Amino acid sequence: MKVFIGADHRGVPFKKKIKDILSKMDVDTVDVGTFDETQACDYPKVSYKVASKVAQEPNSRGILLCMSGIGQAIAANKVPGAYAALCYNVASAKLSRQHNNSNILVLGAKFVKQNELSRLIKTWLTTEFEGGRHLRRVNQIRKIEKGRKP
Repeated sequence: MKVFIGADHRGVPFKKKIKDILSKMDVDTVDVGTFDETQACDYPKVSYKVASKVAQEPNSRGILLCMSGIGQAIAANKVPGAYAALCYNVASAKLSRQHNNSNILVLGAKFVKQNELSRLIKTWLTTEFEGGRHLRRVNQIRKIEKGRKP
């Protein structure tokens, strides 16, 4: 699995920690930026890069980071085929995969506990989508994405 990772300037230090976690898991990681925490950048551009890559490349995933994660999630979810979930703990990360089939994990550096970070990432990467009744709902989201009534 390939994971595209991106952060705004507020998420750069957090991104470094996540890249270390992914490296230890032997995950193929592509960092799309930003790389300088001292230079302010516009997070929608980073969101678009990650979300577009994930939507275009089958079986890939993405991770987006900023201070709160809110803006990154909003922007990423505008890209068709991107299903970004803002998660602040292990339980929400697991449910985002089991019930919603998220393909982009969005984290707020200000709100995620550092001692949970490794477990959160591993949980999100290894949890499978349950399908069943959840597939019906995910398909309804896809209809909305295409401008149709669910």
